[in-house]
Amino acid sequence: FLSLSSSAPSAATGAEGSQYRSRNDQRIARKWRTIDSVRQGKLEGKKSEAVPRRYIRQSSQSESWTQMKLSSVAVTIMAGLCSRPCLSFAPTILSSMARQSGASTRLFADVAEAQTADPTANGESAPTKKKVRTRRILSGVQPTGSLHLGNYLGAIKQWVEFQDTGAFAGAETLDGDKFEDDPNVEIVNENLFCVVDLHAITVPQDPGELEESTLASAALYIAAGIDPAKSKVFVQSHVSAHAELAWLLSCATPMNWLERMIQFKDKAKKAGTESVGVGLFTYPVLMAADILLYQADRVPVGEDQRQHLELSRDIVRRFNGEYCKGGPYKKRCKKAGIPSYPVFTEPEAMIVKAGGARVMSLTDGTNKMSKSDPADGSRINVLDPPKVIRDKIKRCKTDSLPGIEWDNPDRPEATNLLNIYAAVQPGRTQEDILAEVGDMKWGDFKPVLAEAVVAHLEPIQTRYAEVRADEEYLRGVLKEGAEAADAIAQRTLKAAKVAMGFSIPF
Repeated sequence: FLSLSSSAPSAATGAEGSQYRSRNDQRIARKWRTIDSVRQGKLEGKKSEAVPRRYIRQSSQSESWTQMKLSSVAVTIMAGLCSRPCLSFAPTILSSMARQSGASTRLFADVAEAQTADPTANGESAPTKKKVRTRRILSGVQPTGSLHLGNYLGAIKQWVEFQDTGAFAGAETLDGDKFEDDPNVEIVNENLFCVVDLHAITVPQDPGELEESTLASAALYIAAGIDPAKSKVFVQSHVSAHAELAWLLSCATPMNWLERMIQFKDKAKKAGTESVGVGLFTYPVLMAADILLYQADRVPVGEDQRQHLELSRDIVRRFNGEYCKGGPYKKRCKKAGIPSYPVFTEPEAMIVKAGGARVMSLTDGTNKMSKSDPADGSRINVLDPPKVIRDKIKRCKTDSLPGIEWDNPDRPEATNLLNIYAAVQPGRTQEDILAEVGDMKWGDFKPVLAEAVVAHLEPIQTRYAEVRADEEYLRGVLKEGAEAADAIAQRTLKAAKVAMGFSIPF
């Protein structure tokens, strides 16, 4: 630009100077238009050699400025610093550069407007890009005995609902609040459902029955609606990291925390402390390891597991606070090639209320339906034949009061049977059900309840027979699920070992 501006007089005054500047401007503008035409291949009947070499050289200089990505504003400033004649052709230069680089030829005010332009000025809402976060849900059932109606309605049926809808109906936090997701975050659910056979051996088991119970439980998961294409199904003992992390956490958990566990006290009292194994005392730590291995931030449980979830949260705080802070921890993580954030995610309990999470015993409406109850008539097993189901319901405990009602503390059996009736007929309200059966006598209601349960379980039993008959398919599903679970679990286990200072193999 300096070479161009130096060709004009530096100080022209009066009419002569003004006339000179006008002719000079026109001459230079014509030269630049010629250069542009040659460059763009639009000059017809002329050879590029007709353009003076000095202008080609000046054009090359202009290209070098463009390659340096100078903005139109910068060019205007430079032109303003040159002699006065240069100002008159600065817009032409800017126009030439704009055609080459696509830059705007507008000046300071226009640039400011462009920088502060409102994306909604044209009435169009600016698209909001949502964050994507993976949320893992983990749950499992022991394979001891046969899965009963309480296991199905209170757990497996809820898993299927979550798998298909991404939500648990009626689920609450430990404080009784409803779960609400951030609308600006897109949640991708990752479901992990396991058969917790390691928990089953906390009480004596028949080795000949444990394997069959494990495979039967997995087949029932699939028969009830768990889709291996959407959820991972695996056996707990097939992922060795469960037992290994349980030992690490046991060494970091105070004994008095486990002494407060109510379930241990109840089971030890029934079995006698002399015959109870250490595993029954420490199994809440194994349960914590199950959850923490997969960084599950929400765990669907019933009311009876609330205390165990609180223990898991306490273990997370203690471990992260003791092993995951300070410079030495960061150095260990850097050496191992892993991030230096705390190892474990603190889980939230999803207390599942809907669908019969607390199905009670048929012989005592104040006790939970349980596989460990020696009386088989106290429970309805999912695989019970229709005749057995009808007989059990016919003989179940009831009261002598007239009518049937919900939520009367003096009539726990009435509430329990109505809960079962509602759970096997999804979509019906309490008012609708009471309008149908509220005035019935027990002798009239029991057959109605039995037929509803039989009709609900029949397709599950049919599908179970198909899955269990194809053992190759079943074991393939479990193998695929275990491999996917192990890939996640090993990362967490490695991080826990690094935090505690173990030597990690290369």
